[in-house]
Amino acid sequence: MSGSQPSIDVFDVRKVRKLINLMKEHDLTEIDLKQADSAVRIKRGGEVVSYSAPVAAVPAPAAPVQAAAPAESADSHMVEIKSPMVGTFYQASSPDTPPFVKVGDRIGPEKTVCIVEAMKVFNEIPAGVSGQVVAVLVENGAPVEFGQPLIKVDPTA
Repeated sequence: MSGSQPSIDVFDVRKVRKLINLMKEHDLTEIDLKQADSAVRIKRGGEVVSYSAPVAAVPAPAAPVQAAAPAESADSHMVEIKSPMVGTFYQASSPDTPPFVKVGDRIGPEKTVCIVEAMKVFNEIPAGVSGQVVAVLVENGAPVEFGQPLIKVDPTA
């Protein structure tokens, strides 16, 4: 193809870098652009530090075992927060910070519950639901699939 298509301009690396600099300059956390049939969404996390998988030694994986005990009849009203992408699940923004949520926490729909890293981009995952966290279903540092349940919430609690 020798012709230039308008949708390619949205994905120009120089323009993306300019958008990222604009985000930093104005302390923005998200930019969502649409052009014709193409779209770009750039999202920045808070103080997310780039780190690799040595966080697997965090003692937090005990939470899923404790929380996986609710009776089956009680599970019918539970809501699962699912992974919106393939990546690596992290319970905290860095190995030295506490997890975003733990079993028993009350959360609102805007509350960040975890991070899923995909292609070196750390994506904060909001709860999308109000309620009480009853289970963290994935171990810290574990790979996750699109649509995989990450956290179970009781919206009636």
